[in-house]
Amino acid sequence: MNETQKTIMNRRSVRAYAAAPVSEELLTELVRAGMSAPSAVDARPWDFIVVTDKALLARLAEALPYAKMAAQAAAAIVVTGDLRRQHGGEDASYWLMDCSAATENILLAAESLGLGAVWTAVYPEAERVAAVRKLLGIPAHVVPLNLIPLGVPAVKPAAGDRYAPGLVHKNRW
Repeated sequence: MNETQKTIMNRRSVRAYAAAPVSEELLTELVRAGMSAPSAVDARPWDFIVVTDKALLARLAEALPYAKMAAQAAAAIVVTGDLRRQHGGEDASYWLMDCSAATENILLAAESLGLGAVWTAVYPEAERVAAVRKLLGIPAHVVPLNLIPLGVPAVKPAAGDRYAPGLVHKNRW
């Protein structure tokens, strides 16, 4: 197995972080990985909000029911989609796939850099979208897809083989 495959197979959702900081250089590398994702007709409708302010992380943890770990994280990245920049115009939904690909790149990059991270949903829950928009000053034409709390893992969940041959179909269903 090559290093890329090892990173993919070892990546797990990490919800507990040590008190260690994450450098600006590593945060930039994570966002750089997100920006390297594919997008429909290369529209790249994403923007990323890097949150390092502890008080703001705590407020995000309060507002999002499945992101309580953000209060102890060294940082978080909010992946957003700009409806005006996506392929197909404001009423399309390509931003969702594009920003999901960017999110997975960030999660894999975190794993490869020795960090832990977890995808916590903001979209499609209207109250979560509204709360994150308000806390971070996000304009109406930009949708926060998720919040990715991250840091040095305090506990790393064990990797396991998730391959399920019964879910693979060849040539037809």
